[in-house]
Amino acid sequence: MDSTTLGGSDIRVSEVCLGTMTFGNQTAGADGHTQMDRALAAGITFFDTAELYPVNPVRRETVGQTEEIVGNWLASRGGRDRVQIATKAAGPGDKVRAEGFNGAILRQTVDASLKRLKTDYIDLYQLHWPVRGSYAFRQNWRYDPSKQDRAETLAHMEDVLTALDEVVRAGKVRAIGLSNESAWGTARWLDVAERLGGPRMVSIQNEYSLLYRAFDTDLAELAVNEKVTLLAYSPLAAGLLTGKYLNGDEPVGSRVATDRATGGPGDLGGRRTVRADQAVAAWHGLAAELGLDPIHMAIAFTRQRPFHCIPILGATDLGQLDHLLAGLDLRLSDDALARIDRLHRSHPLPY
Repeated sequence: MDSTTLGGSDIRVSEVCLGTMTFGNQTAGADGHTQMDRALAAGITFFDTAELYPVNPVRRETVGQTEEIVGNWLASRGGRDRVQIATKAAGPGDKVRAEGFNGAILRQTVDASLKRLKTDYIDLYQLHWPVRGSYAFRQNWRYDPSKQDRAETLAHMEDVLTALDEVVRAGKVRAIGLSNESAWGTARWLDVAERLGGPRMVSIQNEYSLLYRAFDTDLAELAVNEKVTLLAYSPLAAGLLTGKYLNGDEPVGSRVATDRATGGPGDLGGRRTVRADQAVAAWHGLAAELGLDPIHMAIAFTRQRPFHCIPILGATDLGQLDHLLAGLDLRLSDDALARIDRLHRSHPLPY
């Protein structure tokens, strides 16, 4: 697999990233190690995790376990310089820290992640979601920024970037990035970094797929002009685009079934709607017309956007990962991309 530069940094990463958010819950630690071995053998050197993980569900008592699993893999396999590790500091919430992060907290969380990852540096350190709030995770339908305090937000950014500058200078972190951010927020992080002479954000990890294309306008323009790479999570729309949930199906061991078994609603974080089912059926119809595997088509789509985009692949088992890896050579034709765009106009933002 070819490598690419991460944003405006000098860090080279594989053009596809492997996500690890289920490691330690739906995916046993040993199975996670096998997935990382398989991905590395396929040329994927870029791995993403977070202090919050594992998920589905997120539990206070399991916070940090995925980083430990990744760290055990790093320690047992050696060759740290062969791979690039990305992790994230959690924003406000009831599972990690109610207050989220500030400069003082980040000085501690970086060290805690380094310890769990069993490494002396992190290639990409990301802010998982903004302290001021976010429209990610289906909050866009009722998003209200009217109570934000601009001066307070900018002061917070200065505090955070001062701390991140310290950990970068200390060699603990190579580059920094965002997650679940907006165009305004990303622009301000870049402005403050330039004013302080601190590290610039080189990436933004936001949801992006055939079904969720909120990145396509303002954020895309910002990303191109400011050299900020999109790390696209949920490129298969949390499994919807596989088609396994069509006609009300809920396969045993799936994310929906697991969520229901633990008392959850089984709605894939608000993604499972009537309109989403209609859109998925339409996408599968188009894939059949094009003679393409719908999963491979969905991943190829993210890799051919007019902005720099690296999809994060996620699999609960090795069979799913092998299927994803088998389609990484696919490149969609101009005709296929045009037909995808036309279909998107008929099924915009289905959740």
